[in-house]
Amino acid sequence: MTNRKMFFTMLWGAVFRRRSRAMMAVIASLVGAATLFCLASVCVAVPQQMNEEMRAYGANLIVTPASATGKSQGIDTATVRNVTALIGAGHSVKSAAYRYESVRINSAPYTIAGVDVKTVRALNRHWNVTGDWPGSDNVMVGRDVADALGVKVGSRVTIGYRAADASASASSSASAKSDSDESTETAESSAQGTQSTQTTQGEQTTQATENGRVSSDIMDNNGTEFRIAGIVDTGGNEDSIIYATTADVAKLAGSKRGADVVEYSVNAMGDELNDIVNNINRSADKNPNSAVKAQTVIRITSSDTRIIAMLQTLFWIVSLVVLVLTLVGVGTTISSIVSQRRNEIGLRKALGADSRAIGVEFYVESGIYGLIGGLLGTAIGYVLARVLCSTVFGRAIGFDWLLGAGSLLLSVAIAVIASIPPVRRATRIDPAIVLREE
Repeated sequence: MTNRKMFFTMLWGAVFRRRSRAMMAVIASLVGAATLFCLASVCVAVPQQMNEEMRAYGANLIVTPASATGKSQGIDTATVRNVTALIGAGHSVKSAAYRYESVRINSAPYTIAGVDVKTVRALNRHWNVTGDWPGSDNVMVGRDVADALGVKVGSRVTIGYRAADASASASSSASAKSDSDESTETAESSAQGTQSTQTTQGEQTTQATENGRVSSDIMDNNGTEFRIAGIVDTGGNEDSIIYATTADVAKLAGSKRGADVVEYSVNAMGDELNDIVNNINRSADKNPNSAVKAQTVIRITSSDTRIIAMLQTLFWIVSLVVLVLTLVGVGTTISSIVSQRRNEIGLRKALGADSRAIGVEFYVESGIYGLIGGLLGTAIGYVLARVLCSTVFGRAIGFDWLLGAGSLLLSVAIAVIASIPPVRRATRIDPAIVLREE
């Protein structure tokens, strides 16, 4: 019998003659592999899953005009298409454009937003709307506006437009999408530029007219009558805005122009989202005629980052605990196996076996336990991860083969490392003492 054949014969006997001990070692590796693979799978899937879930709560990136000309004319359709194409390169994206104007209802100033209902509705799925979204000659008002006017769905209001009132309409909307000082200041500065330009143009040319008559008296309640189709309640600044179709706002203002703010919901986060913002701003620097400024909505992006960081920290803590417990479990089992085979080791050393050969046999035996436990544990861990993601996020996850291979290698490595202390003690056994005990 060759040495190699003898080695595998002894290895086979060592594994299957002591099934109970071998089973304990396999179970220890199985539990560790299942827990680690489940946690790792969830940790990999959660950022993407949460990013997709958070996209239902509105935009995480906004674009506003950067140049003086852009502030007065808004962002034209071609620029919006170019920016959308730049953002959409490699990312799924939803967008909605807003044109803001200041209007008066019962002599009180309000902000009206001209929107494309389809895109705004798709972007802001979290909005709680009672009634219908705006349509032709129908508006949707925020909860605060409805309470201030004392109106309900089906009521009719007269909305008057005054060019001189175009004050900070864009700022209220932009700041509604950003809770950071930096983002709010940028949006407000854009709105103030729009106000200044529009007011100057109004003074230099002629006063705005509505239905063919001058409309400059702040106490003038004349205007266009609209029906209130719905009331939106978000708990944010959206509740203080009136929403109408872009065509109705253009008709009310007597002119067409681009959007003051374009909101984007991008399937990206962290540094990836910041890179998109930087690319847009660099592109704008190269083409001043259609310059826009992009910025992240800190309220959304910071929530994403904070929650995911907390989950990843929890993952590492639990993983460390599982690794230690697996090492202890496998090490204890291997130590028990070595202790039971103490006489056998002494006899083999007395017959001339060297410590290295004995150590290799135990390491290979431990590796087999780790491999079997890793295979079973990875399969169980995948099932647990799939059930967890399906329960929490309502979506299934695929099997990550790279992660599966890593789980197997880690299980084998842990089993071998855990066996080092007991195997080193076994190789130091004095055969004379063992044989005298016999």
